[in-house]
Amino acid sequence: MRDHSSVIPLLKTIGPFNEVADDYNYQSAWDRLSTSKILVIGAGGLGCEILKNLALTGFKNIHVIDMDTIDLSNLNRQFLFRHKDIGKSKSEIAANFIKQRIGEDNINIIPFFGKIQDKSIEFYSQFDLVISGLDSIEARRWINATLVNLSSSNNKIIPLIDGGTEGFRGQSRVIIPSFTSCFECTLDLMSQKITYPVCTIANTPRLPEHCIEWAHLIQWNIEFGSTKKFDADIPQHIQWMYETALNRAKIFKIEGVTKQLTLGVCKNIIPAIASTNSIIAASCCNEAFKLLTDSNPYLNNYMSYSGDYSIYTYTFENNKRSNCSVCGSLPKKIYVESYKTLQQFIEDIKDKQEIQIKNPSISSISGPLYMSSPTELQKITKNNLSKKLNKLISNGDEIVITDVNLPISLRLIVYFTSDEKDPELN
Repeated sequence: MRDHSSVIPLLKTIGPFNEVADDYNYQSAWDRLSTSKILVIGAGGLGCEILKNLALTGFKNIHVIDMDTIDLSNLNRQFLFRHKDIGKSKSEIAANFIKQRIGEDNINIIPFFGKIQDKSIEFYSQFDLVISGLDSIEARRWINATLVNLSSSNNKIIPLIDGGTEGFRGQSRVIIPSFTSCFECTLDLMSQKITYPVCTIANTPRLPEHCIEWAHLIQWNIEFGSTKKFDADIPQHIQWMYETALNRAKIFKIEGVTKQLTLGVCKNIIPAIASTNSIIAASCCNEAFKLLTDSNPYLNNYMSYSGDYSIYTYTFENNKRSNCSVCGSLPKKIYVESYKTLQQFIEDIKDKQEIQIKNPSISSISGPLYMSSPTELQKITKNNLSKKLNKLISNGDEIVITDVNLPISLRLIVYFTSDEKDPELN
């Protein structure tokens, strides 16, 4: 058995900041390390560190879910994997490595190989805590909305600890669904995707990223049209994108197009540094320990870390937003130029940092304006795309935006402005 003597004093000593000192019980806290069921989402750079930390801290019942397989480029920082593991499931290899290394019969680590969206609400309701170590904004929004919806519909409060890193920078946060600000409340704080001018991509590429974006934004549609939607999580799609971008790069004598860079550009992946992952994972696991044992007050509710120019950390409380599409009750206000068509409006909201919806469907009080799916409704409503939005709804009307990839309904109050003219008419 592994020695937990370093953990026991933290549980036996009631610190001066313990908010439940009168009710606190050491034995109950110790038991919760064994009985609490934790879900770790992601078994990559952050996930490997989180799994290791949880197991060494004394948690015995850990589940991990990840849809990715191990790649050669992962091995420099995802230390639970070896060269022989390339091509295998990250979650399965990580779980087996931890169990073998810890060597305790009573430690239970259960892996799942697949998407988080494939699991039912009953699956998530079994956990006492969820820790997210994802690099996908969309997936983080999904699990956040799922847990918030679970708290409101089933009265089941499952804390979410979210960790994220960007090079030398990182953050950890504690989200108590329905009580604190949620991930969606701070969507506008997330790093924006780098964009490149279309004219450069199409005519004068100079960087390997230009070639990849050309394949992604232009050539894919020419090749497949609307018959096949690009999915960066499908290996065959990434392979096609890589080969197409590589051929483009050869024509313009551009070096540096690799499969890993192709995946990074298509999924907006920011390079990771092992030491930053360690720092953020440690913070996430410390908060899990405090939350489940009540041994110390947990983070309220956001910790920011910066290590690029110096070492700087800052903690603060991020307040809930009343117009948050997940945990708020009020709609957002949006101002739209009166000349804009529904198609232009859709393109605008897809680019907005606080919205970030890739494939929206839009409805008003009078009915659907445009439905991106299913195909039958898309055909019926696509004629509205060329119509001006102010001919489809009135000033001050509320619209609802949904996306099949996100379990949220975004409510917007639309106000039209007439102080700008259509630039195409100037």
